[in-house]
Amino acid sequence: MSVTKAEIEAALARINLPDGRSLMAHDMVRALTVEEGVVRFVIEAPSADVARAMAPLRDAAEKLVAELPGVTKVTVALTAHGPAAKSATPPPSLKIGGHPKPQDGPTKPSGVQRIIAIGSGKGGVGKSTISTNLAVALAREGRKVGLLDADIYGPSIPRMMGVNRRPASPDGKTIIPLHAHGVTLMSIGFMMEEGKATIWRGPMLMGALQQMLGQVEWGELDVLLVDLPPGTGDVQLTLCTKSELTGAIVVSTPQDVALIDARKALDMFATLKTPVLGLIENMSMFVCPDCGSQHEIFGRGGVAAEAQQLGVPLLGTLPIDLETRLAGDGGTPVAAGDSPMAQAYAQIAQGLIKGGMA
Repeated sequence: MSVTKAEIEAALARINLPDGRSLMAHDMVRALTVEEGVVRFVIEAPSADVARAMAPLRDAAEKLVAELPGVTKVTVALTAHGPAAKSATPPPSLKIGGHPKPQDGPTKPSGVQRIIAIGSGKGGVGKSTISTNLAVALAREGRKVGLLDADIYGPSIPRMMGVNRRPASPDGKTIIPLHAHGVTLMSIGFMMEEGKATIWRGPMLMGALQQMLGQVEWGELDVLLVDLPPGTGDVQLTLCTKSELTGAIVVSTPQDVALIDARKALDMFATLKTPVLGLIENMSMFVCPDCGSQHEIFGRGGVAAEAQQLGVPLLGTLPIDLETRLAGDGGTPVAAGDSPMAQAYAQIAQGLIKGGMA
């Protein structure tokens, strides 16, 4: 019986760095291949100094994988991102935001097959948490996934995905995205100093969104998820009218107040002729960790009833979960693990794939 990539990744997830996070959590494993029991992969360190210190860890990874049933040979390379060569002429600075450039019509980044917007009528319903975890879940199902954080005023994807570097730009125009947990990432949060407010008017918002869609080297992607800000404003209007959207997913809690605003988001997508691919009910219940009893804090069944009335799928219901919050704050989405919540996100991802939406 031959070994699978999933089995190898599970083994590598047991090898921890000094900070307690695993090789897989740090997204250091590259170019993993399995051919008739021969396993090859690269461990990519952030710098040459770190790579030198990781030699014992590389040996431990090689030994652990070699002990897996079905493995006949293991080759592990240890590489590093070297510092950029100094140049007499520094690259042009990249500026984000400004008046949008005219377009002939809706466009889609080259190489991107589908674009799915994830929206909500109001803030605080867990839309960004669902966006990050759904992106990771789709990547674990073998999809090539991009995640664009279009919440200009409150970008949270950098923290939730554990990335805080500034993207490179070789020419002041092209943006090289970042990567974490198997997902290609771009966020305005990468371009701004942490804690600094983004005080922009509508045209600057639209220009920034246009740049992050059109100037980022997304590469070949099966699906690009766009985490929208709450509400029905400039960013939503720009995305729906200037991009070739496959459709939208709307997130809401079962609470009546949240559903009122969710219906406005649904009406916006209908008005802009953007198909609604389905609804996700978040915070559907709270399971007491001590006694196991279920408490429907925000009500029950509101999103399911709305989906039935609209004739769109209810893609999933997700409870309030402490592990999900801790994982997001720690920079490793819960979907990257094997907990019941990770399985719940995997089911949503599988449903999107089976429905031809991702």
